Amino acid sequence: MQKIIFNNGWFLGDKAVTLPHDAQISEKRGADVSNGGHGYFPGGLYSYEKTFTAPAEWEGKDILVEFEGVYKNATVSLNGKELCFHPYGYTGFFVELSDLISGGENTLTVVADNSKLPNSRWYSGSGIYRPVWLHVCEKGGLRPESVKISTVSIDPAVIRIEAPVSVKAEVDGITGEGTSFELTIPNAKLWSDETPTLYTAKITAGEGDSVEIPFGIRQITWSNKGLFLNGKETLLRGGCVHHDSGILGAATYAESEERRVRILKENGFNAIRSSHNPASKALLDACDRLGMYVMDETFDMWYNRKNPYDYGVDFNDWWERDTTAMVERDFNHPSVILYSIGNEVAEPFEQKGIDAGRKMVELCHKLDPTRPVTCGTNLMIIGRAAKGQGIYQDGEQKTGGGEGKKEKEGQNASLMFNIMASFIGTGMNKGGNSKKVDELTTPFLDSLDIAGYNYGSGRYPLEEKAHPNRVVFGSETFPQDIWKNWQMVKKYPYLVGDFMWTSWDYLGEAGLGAWSYTGGMPFNRPYPWVLAGAGVIDILGIPDGSCKYASTVWGLEANPVIAVRPVNHPGVRPSKSVWRGTNAILSWSWANCKGNKAEVEVYSDQAQVELLLNGKCVGRKKIKECKAIFKVKYEPGTVMAVAYDASGRETGRSELRSADAPLKIAVRPEKAEVKPGEIVYVPVNIEGANGIVESNADRKLTITVEGGELLAFGSANPCTEEQYHSGSFTTYYGRALAVVRAGEAGSVKVSAAGGDLTGEAEIAIV
Repeated sequence: MQKIIFNNGWFLGDKAVTLPHDAQISEKRGADVSNGGHGYFPGGLYSYEKTFTAPAEWEGKDILVEFEGVYKNATVSLNGKELCFHPYGYTGFFVELSDLISGGENTLTVVADNSKLPNSRWYSGSGIYRPVWLHVCEKGGLRPESVKISTVSIDPAVIRIEAPVSVKAEVDGITGEGTSFELTIPNAKLWSDETPTLYTAKITAGEGDSVEIPFGIRQITWSNKGLFLNGKETLLRGGCVHHDSGILGAATYAESEERRVRILKENGFNAIRSSHNPASKALLDACDRLGMYVMDETFDMWYNRKNPYDYGVDFNDWWERDTTAMVERDFNHPSVILYSIGNEVAEPFEQKGIDAGRKMVELCHKLDPTRPVTCGTNLMIIGRAAKGQGIYQDGEQKTGGGEGKKEKEGQNASLMFNIMASFIGTGMNKGGNSKKVDELTTPFLDSLDIAGYNYGSGRYPLEEKAHPNRVVFGSETFPQDIWKNWQMVKKYPYLVGDFMWTSWDYLGEAGLGAWSYTGGMPFNRPYPWVLAGAGVIDILGIPDGSCKYASTVWGLEANPVIAVRPVNHPGVRPSKSVWRGTNAILSWSWANCKGNKAEVEVYSDQAQVELLLNGKCVGRKKIKECKAIFKVKYEPGTVMAVAYDASGRETGRSELRSADAPLKIAVRPEKAEVKPGEIVYVPVNIEGANGIVESNADRKLTITVEGGELLAFGSANPCTEEQYHSGSFTTYYGRALAVVRAGEAGSVKVSAAGGDLTGEAEIAIV
């Protein structure tokens, strides 16, 4: 079997494009073209074409083209004949070309229809945003994703290989043959987040149709005693992640997903929830290699729509095919430890919804009996739905008493709930505590292997008596609740983890988690807001105070961590969001802010902490819930935190420093060498002479690239009219980021200019 990359030579209209490609990210945003959920990006109809010639050696073979993801309503044609229609934007699909392919030139056409908005509660992107592959297979032989490898036992390590045809397999020198057979791997190294050891199975069918499949040997078990990986109790330090790639839009590159997983792991996370759709292959590959657990999710909605044109239109006809596509694709990924059948669906308030959920669970079990099935369940939403409140159905929102009131055409139908949640705040955690809601949700929750609770932490202590055999976790939680949530995770064996919303910021749901100094509603902020502002790691990959607070709570920080709320808005109270507990960042460099009030947060798991400013003690405080807050007047220099244990012994210290004059533009590629065509990330910062980023001297920068292609340039500013494809953008708290694709040879030179400052760096192509 040949697997050929099929990303080059495409045209969108008369424009040459290289896949993956997000056609929406370069569209002109505006308040009148979309809504905050989409980030005020318009949609459209996008027609891609690729002309190719079939070589003689393809004669008599099966030819399949694989699309990892097209958003959305994809119609695929070859030489003018329609072959396939695929509505869901997040599952991959294969198209048979064999019968229509000619020996001469062939034209493959893909039309992505994302013209009807709103169809998503977040920024979706448009077009062929994930990679495309061509598979050349022997007639009647192997097909992509047709071989399944599972772990039978870990002591001894035994794996089972299943295929639709008889195959030969070789793993680490051990061989076997058949359509279903077992191999014992001596001295096997088991896969986990701490030891992500991968093996390769060399599978051969017939005279030479072969494929190499990476896999891990690991076993998942669960009960009210906990979640166990390879017999070891595992607590999930999780974060929810949307699919977009920040300034790149929805375009999915392997380097981007690898970088995201690496940064998440460096900051203490060991689990990702792919919210609210199947993860990209590249993300799962990175999680396999680096050791990150994954909760793989199917849908954000079932048969009741949350927006007029969303997947609810297609659910009844397509849920089985799309669920099957996800499970079959991801079966061999050891990182995937949970399948989720949905997110905050209201349908289980009625028997029809309970039955729909059970069918999905049964399908997942049939396709893969080795993994538990869950759902991100909002108990309060189901409880309200039973009262006829907040039901999203047929693009309309049902309110009080079940009487329908149709929302304006194009309006985000889930807006009301999010606005309500922003006012209820963390009180939403108790929305599922009543006996009525418990009785209502029990039939559905008991159909799951592990119950996921969205904003339902009030239920955690109750389940020991109410449902002694239930296994639960926080499938979506507020980041600021991590301390109290984690205490319960450690206390209750049946509570196996926590997934905060969100670990990484994303496009769309404009202003969901942002703290704004210009006022306004704390959700669905007006144009030109573009980012959710909810991530504890921003779209550039920079962790904030909330992120370091979590890693402190998890016991992963050896020294105290200092974070500072912005001091460059004196006398202005920010408009706060419930999805963010602080807007503190890791900076003590605020030019022209001397004398302004500064709120300094120190995170530590010790007993006390002392704060010193330029060597002078500001105060010493007891640590409460891993946090102490100091109020001081800002002055440049050094702020230091010293932690002490209960006996008064110093256990660690850390500091933040101000940038020294003069300022400069620092261009800092994350790699010194790249391969031809490789994607490289290049942070571009406003820094002092001492290499410290200056947080209060932002300026507009322009990027030029020689020896490569600039794919995107931008900052983490959640409210801006600037566009990521333009090559010019204003830094935010001193930081910006360029993403560059290397050329074929020589080097890549990245230059930045802004005002009287310039900076550049060179990356070797090897």
